[in-house]
Amino acid sequence: MSEQVKKESMFSPKNIKLLTDPIGKDNPITVQVLGICSALAVTAKLEPAIVMSISVIFVLAMGNVIISLLRNTIPQRIRIIVQLVVIAALVIIVDQILKAYAYEVSKQLSVFVGLIITNCIIMGRFEAFSMANKPWPSFLDGIGNGLGYGLILVIVAFFRELLGSGTILGLEVFKSIGLYEIGYVNNGLMILPPMALIVVGIIIWVQRSRNPELIKD
Repeated sequence: MSEQVKKESMFSPKNIKLLTDPIGKDNPITVQVLGICSALAVTAKLEPAIVMSISVIFVLAMGNVIISLLRNTIPQRIRIIVQLVVIAALVIIVDQILKAYAYEVSKQLSVFVGLIITNCIIMGRFEAFSMANKPWPSFLDGIGNGLGYGLILVIVAFFRELLGSGTILGLEVFKSIGLYEIGYVNNGLMILPPMALIVVGIIIWVQRSRNPELIKD
């Protein structure tokens, strides 16, 4: 009986909201307007966007847990330094794994993997959540915010690669359905960084038009 109660409490409505809210009405990119830089930098192609999303989910979830476990032992005056050390260690692990098993993607992402260290979403969740909560909720919060971040990156990259290169994950989509034969030309503007900002802006507009409560007076 106690095990069932414990399982139910682990997936209580409050904990489930930690997973679902960042994907929708509290998305870190479209609502909190955080992590915009990587949305501009790594979304010209879908593959690096997916890899970056998975990397951030890992760093954020594991980092949240580590900071939560250490929260009562971290001196207040050096908490930012400790948080940066935790992020840096996790980013190094991610970077080495990518270089070992996905070298081509690692080259495409270049310095942007290292810049996960400065991702304000991660520092924000450390400060706002994991420093004040237990490991399990912190883990769920990290997964939720990572998924919310990754969802936007994948959406932006999907449209930029499709309309800018006519491909999805390197597969020729428009060529296979014969669009080029009837005069379609790839829109080169879509692979330029400003178009990522425009696509994110469109996503924000759609989300807020469907959720008026997100519009503040």
